[in-house]
Amino acid sequence: MDTIYKCFPGGRHKVLTMSYDDGKPEDERLVSIFRQNGIKGTFHLNAGLYDDQHGRLPLAQVRELYKGMEIACHTYTHPTIERCPLSQVIAQTLEDRKALEAIAGYTVRGMSYPNGSYTKEIEEAMRMCGIEYARTVISTHDFAMPDNFMEWKATCHHNQNLLEDGKRFLALQKTQYLYMMYVWGHSYEFTNQDNWELIEEFCRMMGGHEEIWYATNIEIVDYLKAWNQLQFSADGSFCHNPTAIELWVEVNREHFSIQPGSTQRLHPNAG
Repeated sequence: MDTIYKCFPGGRHKVLTMSYDDGKPEDERLVSIFRQNGIKGTFHLNAGLYDDQHGRLPLAQVRELYKGMEIACHTYTHPTIERCPLSQVIAQTLEDRKALEAIAGYTVRGMSYPNGSYTKEIEEAMRMCGIEYARTVISTHDFAMPDNFMEWKATCHHNQNLLEDGKRFLALQKTQYLYMMYVWGHSYEFTNQDNWELIEEFCRMMGGHEEIWYATNIEIVDYLKAWNQLQFSADGSFCHNPTAIELWVEVNREHFSIQPGSTQRLHPNAG
């Protein structure tokens, strides 16, 4: 019997993603560092706090700054939502989505819980608001794929053994597993702690590896949801991709690209 494995794009088995909150001016420097090293990130913004009083970037700069990255929600004004009426949680989320979508020009479907605050009821409310994933402030220091995207736990905050975790991630060799490294934080912390060299060294170390897929949060979610829609024949000899995304599978250590809307033979050397 053939062994069929899920793969990331290009047949890869590792993914690196970054996640930064609040939209402070330091994001400009951070985005530049990411781009220099081919790394992608998600930036969670509070659309209701974009004025001089709150020290955020001007909204007029947001679309251009984060081009190629992901813009995602962080609620409209950053309340600790576990203490709020559920109706306000919904309003905070939808107002943030509407304002950010007007700037980004695409559907905003990600969230990081402000102050890491959430409940099971809030998770369900997020789904009703069109949110497809939400990041917590919990760090695992491992590289497992999430079992619940509405309680997405990071590998680490950048102040928590970042370089050590990065080295362990690079050293992983077993291709029978999928691995994800997820780093989160706030860009202004690099200024406050005078340690920009930390993220610069990390990105130089992590960039440019053929076995790593560099992705935003929503790209990971969309890819995995699409992959789970692949339709495999009973004998595993072919599959159909009903989605609009190119998907990858591994069969007996050989990689196959399944184009959108196509049916692909999966036996090595098959036509």
